[in-house]
Parts: sequence; structure tokens; C-alpha cells
Amino acid sequence: MNYTPMDESQLQHQHQNQVATVLCCNCGTPIDGSQGLVMCYDCIKLTVDITEGIPREANVSFCRNCERFLQPPGQWIRAELESRELLALCLRRLKGLNKVRLVDASFIWTEPHSRRIRVKLTVQGEAMANTIIQQTFEVEYIVVAMQCADCARSYTTNTWRATVQIRQKVAHKRTFLYLEQLILKHNAHIDTISITETKDGLDFFYSQKNHAAKMIDFLNSVVPIKCKKSEELISQDVHTGSSTYKFSFSVEIVPVCRDDLVVLPKKLAKSLGDISQFVLCSKISNSVQFLDPTTLQTADLSANVYWRTPFNTLADASQLVEFIVLDVEPIGVTKGKKVLADITVARATDLGVNDLTYYTRSHLGAICHAGDTVMGYYVANSNYNSDLFETLKFEYVPDVVLVKKLYQRKSRKNRNWKLKRMAKEHKDIEASQDYSSRAQKQDIERAERDYELFLQELEEDQELRQTINLYKSQKQEQEEHEMEEEEDADAPAIDIDELLDELDEMTLDDNQGDEGMATKANMESM
Repeated sequence: MNYTPMDESQLQHQHQNQVATVLCCNCGTPIDGSQGLVMCYDCIKLTVDITEGIPREANVSFCRNCERFLQPPGQWIRAELESRELLALCLRRLKGLNKVRLVDASFIWTEPHSRRIRVKLTVQGEAMANTIIQQTFEVEYIVVAMQCADCARSYTTNTWRATVQIRQKVAHKRTFLYLEQLILKHNAHIDTISITETKDGLDFFYSQKNHAAKMIDFLNSVVPIKCKKSEELISQDVHTGSSTYKFSFSVEIVPVCRDDLVVLPKKLAKSLGDISQFVLCSKISNSVQFLDPTTLQTADLSANVYWRTPFNTLADASQLVEFIVLDVEPIGVTKGKKVLADITVARATDLGVNDLTYYTRSHLGAICHAGDTVMGYYVANSNYNSDLFETLKFEYVPDVVLVKKLYQRKSRKNRNWKLKRMAKEHKDIEASQDYSSRAQKQDIERAERDYELFLQELEEDQELRQTINLYKSQKQEQEEHEMEEEEDADAPAIDIDELLDELDEMTLDDNQGDEGMATKANMESM
């Protein structure tokens, strides 16, 4: 039977306008008996249930690993909490709903961590001949946590079809730490079935080749890389001509990191706007940016150009030396926040021992003052094994190259912010004195030192931290000696307005309200 849906007020108005010829057998209200009715509309609603046969409880399957819902018979789909996709999935799971006409459906908020989804439904149906009524009821769905087939295969060896091997062959991993945060911010690893940590990087495993290709496109847009593809034949069917391959993408990041001291090839320096060969690496994006600290001139080097004429860095951030600023004389040249100045410095270890001072021109004139501590490269007392460095005219090579100002900071335990990290497998280190144990301890200490330097870079560079997500962290209780620690008044700090709650991350793209964020937290706890 085809009919146009009417709301409850229209149905009541229709029955009230009918001519009363008989009395209702239940309540005695006068009604129109020409249509063969023996009960009034209100009594029909109370005695007849058009939702009979529609269950009030149902189950939906949810994979806690990939956060997808099961759409029978075997399709797993992504659906945000309180979204149209999830509502359609719930309605399909409800048996007997095709016997009535659905008028309205909406979600009812549930308590966090309840693993329940409640839906309010309004339906219309024929209770008796020529009598249509409207009823509202609730259905509660129990979220059953399970594991989808794709996630199950991820825990089985040799099930991947493509892998992306990301490597950066440098002594420190600050560029790679930044890349890790970019991957987490943009969910570039969402299609992976497994992630393995290696010495020089990470291996991402995928069930499909196009997922790996998507990862390569993302890496090309954020860091300077080169990629090499290889494939391995797994099986071949001679009858159908079909073959199965495993694809490997070897990705190498340019081995130049921020604050590294670099000597550019002469021909390359000419092509980059005739910049000086003796420069600092000031920024890493999908290209490498160099800065001449004596003129404030900058130049960008693309990955393709670098790999045509590769070169190594002269020194990295682990070789920085501590200097004390004695005098600062700005020369009037500025570029953005950088101010060129002639700075007189002395090594921190030479104070009180000798009177050796060094004069250098630096880009730190805006933030350096007499008495400040700065970090720089002690070129005059260094022996570099570099053919490019030997070709330079030494009268133009400064004795000291200043890189950044060193601030007196409090303990890192007192930071009110934190970063998310990719899942890693931590192994216990036995307190033995063998070589392997000592080497493993040194690797852990080096990794912690690199991570601390990366956190300090985020505090000092506002532009850098705008590209990643920083989260609020609960302040730990400070011990007495921590309370006595002093901190520079001009030490860089991250404003609380720049920090996110971990729940906010799930609604950045969807612009959902606080209620939607609370509901989504239910599913994350499963």
C-alpha cells in the first residue's frame, strides 16, 4: 500500500474532523463509524503496536585496531560516531524495519566507555483498515569488539604485498623525528598493516601496492627524498597468466639536517644565486634551505638537484661548542627576524684560563646580548676530512660559526606539552657489562638526546611547530630541587593556546562539537 507519510498532529486532526456516529468500545468517545472503526485513534495507539517484530536490541561489530565497522556480509567501512554512515549501518542491521515506514531516526548520546549506541526511531504504519498511526521507540546497539580479516593478517608473517623502507643515514635523527610527527598529524600510516623500527628508520608494510604509492606521494611533499622501486615474483599461474609480486620502495632522505654546517660545491653555489659555499642548513621541507650567516642570503635546494650532485655535511649539531657572548654590534642589515651583527665571543672553557676571543659575523644579532650563551662550530680548531672544505679560500672562512642561542631551561619533566610517538617495541636491558649491552645503552642515550634537541627546536621555532600537533600534558609534581631551578626570562615557551587535547585530534577535520568528541572517545577505549 502506497501512502504519503503524515505527522501525528495531522493524523489526530483528521480523526477529530470526522462525524461522530458511534461510541468507542474502549473509552466511550464519539467516533465516526462509517469506516467500520470501533475504537478511537488514541485507543488504537495504546492497544496496537505497529513496531511488533522489530527488535529493541541489536549488535554491531567493530574492529578496535583499524576502527572500522562491519557491514554484512563481509565489508568493513569507516564511520564516524553519530555520522550518517553509521546511522545507515545501524538501520540496515535492524530486522523488520521494512514492514513500516521510517519517518525519522537520530542518535541518543550514551555514557563514555559504555560500548552502546542508542538510536531513536519514528515510524508510521497501518494499525487497522484505513487507520495509520505513528509511534516512536528506541533501539540499543551493543558494540562487539572483534578483529577484521585485514588486521588479522597483519599479525601473520609474509602477508604484505608492498613495503616502504624509509632511511636517513645521519648521526642524529631530528629530521626523522619531524617526519614522524608529520605522518601522525596527517594519518599517512593509516593503511599500514605493520610498522617495524630499524636502526636508520622505519619500515611500513601494506597489503596493496597503491597504499604504498600513496605513502611515497606524501613523503615527496614533506621531505626531500629519492625513491627506488624493486619487485619480487612470488607466484605465477601459467594457465591464466596471472602473477603475484611483492613490491619494495626504498626511500632515502637527504642526509642534511637543520643546523648542519655545509660546504656547497662551487658550481652548485653559483646556480643557487651565487650564494657562499660555506653555509648553514636553516630549514628542511620538501627542499633543503641554506643560510649564509654572514650575509643573510638564503637558497633552496630541491631533492632532484641534490641527488644529481650529492655531498655530505661538514659538521652536525653534535659537534656544537659552547661560547659566551662578550659584545654585539648590529650592522643594520635585517631579513625577517634575523639581524646581522658583529659578535665577539669566547669559548666557555677558556674563560678564566686565557684571553682568546673571536670576532664573527652572525645572523643572531636580534637575540644575542652580552653575557648570553650561544652554540656554534669551532672551525679554527677543527680538522675536517672534506675535499670541498680544502678547496675554500681560508681567509674567507670564519673561525667561529654561531648557530643558535642556548637558553637556561627547566627540567623537561616540567613541560606542559607532549608529542605522540609511533608504537615501538621496548626491550629490557640487562645490567651486564658485555659490549652489546653497553652499545645498546649508548644507542638509547643518543636517541633520548636527539629527541630532547628536537623538543627544544619546537620551543624555539613557532613556524616549525605549526605544522605538527602538540598535546596538553599533565604537570608532574616537582621536587624541591626542581622548584629551585632558574629559567631565563626570555626562554622560548609554547603557549597553551597552541596545544590540543588528545580528543580534539579526532574532530579537527569534521568540526564536530564536544558531544561528538565524547562519543568518539567511547570507541577508542574499546
